[in-house]
Amino acid sequence: MTWLWTHLPWHSSKKLWIPEVNDKPTNIDPISGQQLGKSIDLNSKKQQLEFRFPTGDFQQAYLDAYQTSEQLSELTASTRIRQHQVKDKINPIKGVKNIIAVASGKGGVGKSTVSVMLAKGLQKLGANVGLLDADIYGPSIPKMLGVSQKPESPDQKTFLPVDADGLQTMSLGYILGEKDPAIWRGAMVTKALMQMIEDTRWSNLDYLIMDLPPGTGDIQLTMIQRIPVTAAVLVTTPQDIALLDAQKALAMFNKVEIPVLGVIENMSTYVCEACGHEAHIFGQHGGQKMADEFSVPLLGQLPLNIDIRTHMDGGQPNILWRDEHPLQEQALMMAMRAAQNLSNLPIKFSLTDSLKLHKI
Repeated sequence: MTWLWTHLPWHSSKKLWIPEVNDKPTNIDPISGQQLGKSIDLNSKKQQLEFRFPTGDFQQAYLDAYQTSEQLSELTASTRIRQHQVKDKINPIKGVKNIIAVASGKGGVGKSTVSVMLAKGLQKLGANVGLLDADIYGPSIPKMLGVSQKPESPDQKTFLPVDADGLQTMSLGYILGEKDPAIWRGAMVTKALMQMIEDTRWSNLDYLIMDLPPGTGDIQLTMIQRIPVTAAVLVTTPQDIALLDAQKALAMFNKVEIPVLGVIENMSTYVCEACGHEAHIFGQHGGQKMADEFSVPLLGQLPLNIDIRTHMDGGQPNILWRDEHPLQEQALMMAMRAAQNLSNLPIKFSLTDSLKLHKI
């Protein structure tokens, strides 16, 4: 098989494999490397390409790839992010299409950091994104985003989400002081979370990223059973102990029949800034082994990087999204793969969809 080179949009030195015209059509995404499934709809007759997930600056690369492989002279593109099915008898949240729960089997693996990077990645790709800090006992999202204002309540009943550079956010950390603990029992935690998510005026969100508390106990189980979660993402490190706990989280989501979009391996490696030596401090290939064993995708691997720690602690995550930052590629791929896998799930049919089917 022969291949053509084309440049990725974010960096001139990055390149992308695209099949030549004489190659057979492939169901592998030319950017993310995943199975396409139903994530892209090509109408060759009308020369139209519809994306079911956000593509951002990658859109032109997709158009070039499809024009080449399908031998089309012109091709137009559009994006339509659909609302997907959730468990029966759970009411949807107004203003939210899809809720992605970010979970870990144990604390200390960087779950909240990954939640922020996933939200910022989807936003960078062009989606409308919200971020809910559901980690009641340790709400760290406000500090990571550099936001400390209290949410406004125009009617004294509901709250406006706090804007963080275009992200719609909500956290108990906005209401409590930064050092004030939430000393609550399980029932109070669940009630507080339900109020936060239901009483917030979310506006036209494609994705709401929900940073869950770590663990697989009664609180986590109650949350995902009462909230209309579309799918989940698991965060782990390569360490054996973290992987064992991540497997428990996977089993929890399987038990309640919530799809898992994939695994993100955090702190996968460390590269010394002085000498360039690479060290696998917490082990190697743990996330990949888990993905292979349980047949879930590996969405990405994030290194142990001082920039992540510095800018998250300083409330400046946007610095990581500058075009020249080396972590941007990995973070965008991570977000792209998660959105693409979600787009392959069954959609929630609307009245408009039903009428269209009736006409057919």
